[in-house]
Amino acid sequence: MKSFTYAAMACAIMTIAAGSALTQTASTPARTVSPPGIGESADDIWTIPNKERINEGTVTVTAAPAGGATALFASDLARVLDDEQNTLRVLPVLGKGPVRNVIDILYLKAIDMGAVVADVPEFYRLQYNIPDIASRLRYIAKLYNNELHVISPTSIKSIFDLEGKRVVAQTDVGFYSAKVILTRLGIHATYDYKTDDHRAIQKIIDGDADAYITSTGKIFQLARNIKNEDRKLHLVPIPYDPRLRDMYLPTTLSSDDYPNLLSPGETIDTVAASVLLASYNWPENTERYNRVARFVNAFFARIDEFHRPPRHPKWSESSITITVPGWTRFKAAQDWLDRNGAGGTTAQASDQASSVEFKEFMAQRGGRRNLSDAELAKLYNEFIAWSRKR
Repeated sequence: MKSFTYAAMACAIMTIAAGSALTQTASTPARTVSPPGIGESADDIWTIPNKERINEGTVTVTAAPAGGATALFASDLARVLDDEQNTLRVLPVLGKGPVRNVIDILYLKAIDMGAVVADVPEFYRLQYNIPDIASRLRYIAKLYNNELHVISPTSIKSIFDLEGKRVVAQTDVGFYSAKVILTRLGIHATYDYKTDDHRAIQKIIDGDADAYITSTGKIFQLARNIKNEDRKLHLVPIPYDPRLRDMYLPTTLSSDDYPNLLSPGETIDTVAASVLLASYNWPENTERYNRVARFVNAFFARIDEFHRPPRHPKWSESSITITVPGWTRFKAAQDWLDRNGAGGTTAQASDQASSVEFKEFMAQRGGRRNLSDAELAKLYNEFIAWSRKR
């Protein structure tokens, strides 16, 4: 009898509850929303996005291993640009780095864009015997600068002292820039491009190699964390040689950046290469072209948001208008600049604007002439800082 009573009671409760739920649904239906948006309640019912729409709106960006600036930049792109309502989703992918990112952009079906350093096409010419791989790519924007770091025993006073020496530089970390720069400067060295970063530093300490070279955004924590109490290691200067000027920018590394590798108050010259966001040269109005174009429109419209905290501080070096020698801009990016009057319509126009601004900058400083390379590099850095404040 008790079993029957409990069963009947449970049935009655379920019936009442069901009736109550039906009544509530009929009178005050719960909102159904896609996850999650501003102003939506935690009590709302979320729905799975439409499969076709989410595939149409998702773009992938291959960066580099976790911990570097490139991976953080890709994460910032996702944080700022992801938009459920407008079906744009940025999906960062941890790649190998700028050399193998080119292969991924060209051949992996799932990759739409990737980070590539501006000197990588020349590395492909030297190392792969491919004369112009940049013709198969298109750049969208400059992201930031990679500064070249050369760590050696103090017996190596100049980059030219590496003639005949042993250089450790991983393929996607520094070998590409080392090969291009040393080749341009006529320096012949032997390369170890397989040893990992931590072991590479130890090789320098043990005397098994003469220099470790990396192209990366400062501050490079691995270099800053080297225990160098005996001061046997240091950063080697790279002059702004005329043979480098079409590809690289002048910059400096200081004791504030690397107190363990430079003496207090010491500053050395080095060069930097532009890290670019690049895509395959998709034919116009194809599905892949349209997908990247949608990303470009959102990215360019919100570029100012990347220049403010809490985004990575090297976003201050980014530019959507800069003309990169040897590269062609992605057509949708150029179209956006033309529509919005943002400049960069031709390399000539960009060069003329830079020339006029530099003349104005020099005029304010007395129009100094007969500058040394070191003075020119310093003035150029001051010019960049000055132009950003305008």
